[in-house]
Amino acid sequence: MHCDTLILGAGIVGVSTALHLQARGRKVILIDRDEPGSGTSHGNAGLIERSSVIPYAFPRDLKKLARYSLNRQSDVRFSWCHVPRIAPWLLSYWRNSAPAPLAEATRAMLPLVQRCVEEHDALIEAAGAQALIKANGWIEVYRDDAAFAGAKAEAEAVRHYGLAFEVLDRQQLLAREGDLGHSVVGGIHWLDPKTVTNPGALVRAYAALFVQRGGQFIHGDARSLRQVAGEWQVDSRRGPITAREAVIALGPQAAELFKSLGYRIPLEIKRGYHMHFQARAGAQLQHSLCDVQAGFVLAPMDQGIRLTTGIEFAASDDPANEIQLKRCEAVARTLFPLGERLDKAPWLGRRPCLPDMRPVIGPASRHPGLWFNFGHAHHGLTLGPVSGRLLAEMITGEATFTDPAPYSAERFR
Repeated sequence: MHCDTLILGAGIVGVSTALHLQARGRKVILIDRDEPGSGTSHGNAGLIERSSVIPYAFPRDLKKLARYSLNRQSDVRFSWCHVPRIAPWLLSYWRNSAPAPLAEATRAMLPLVQRCVEEHDALIEAAGAQALIKANGWIEVYRDDAAFAGAKAEAEAVRHYGLAFEVLDRQQLLAREGDLGHSVVGGIHWLDPKTVTNPGALVRAYAALFVQRGGQFIHGDARSLRQVAGEWQVDSRRGPITAREAVIALGPQAAELFKSLGYRIPLEIKRGYHMHFQARAGAQLQHSLCDVQAGFVLAPMDQGIRLTTGIEFAASDDPANEIQLKRCEAVARTLFPLGERLDKAPWLGRRPCLPDMRPVIGPASRHPGLWFNFGHAHHGLTLGPVSGRLLAEMITGEATFTDPAPYSAERFR
């Protein structure tokens, strides 16, 4: 089998890249060992996060760092035996979170974040996936007056990015979410983002659109990628597939390929969990809620109310550990009347992260015809379509809607 471009990875980034290349006349084959949207794309909080213009930075406050060092927080947890291995990466992340480099990362990411909703909207309409989307934003909730005051100041500081939000006192918050507990003191309702009630189903809807338009999705082993007579080839259930170009869009598994090809890109994993719950009789959750202090999101999903945790630093293949999920669940039950767990076991996902808080999008400099699109950290769902568009413009030689230089793999040479 032969095509113009092989896309390795059928998560939101890979599927979106396939659609954008297909729309530009390329014959594309999408390769994954699993079904589309069954990896990291499946288990996130379902936010198309237009309001996250400031990347998630490493804490710089010494008091906060001291609290985290005790490893008792609900928003961040780490495996002690993993810390020595990841320490150089954490140090780089910390350095990139200083004011000047964080401002640079914010400028770099802004063109992607600004277009994220409109790029999703176009695919949602084409895929007929409107039933999976809610356009009522999401709400940060606070249980502490000092934290709420700080959040209001931070919201005002980003208003100039064109973001729409409403500051809610306790009574206004309870008017929008009447089943919240008495611990809340207020919230910030971000109005620009959209939310997804089943992220995995959205990716599968995009993949179905790709196939409907003539593309092929084939189960195969991305790790078998090799150069043959100047082209790229992978093994699949239908035999070898060869293409002039290949795109590595494997999210947390991307390192398995690029390292074997000699690229030293500092990709690491932030693990996270989710669990679905029933609501207690009569209780309803109208919006996705983020408890910033405790580091979790409660999101109304098709499968139930999804509780997603913050960050766990542990080896990618370590067994799941429920400590962080239990800590978040304990706080969440004071915030909203959660009922029984609906899943037999927690879902464990892996976010692909780079220390300068921006993805790698662009060519592999030493291998003509090979391209990268990975490292979207907490915002893979948000940025999949827009980064797919940018890479497709680069591959086909179009004028790009923004300068791709900030996302080049060459920044790590």
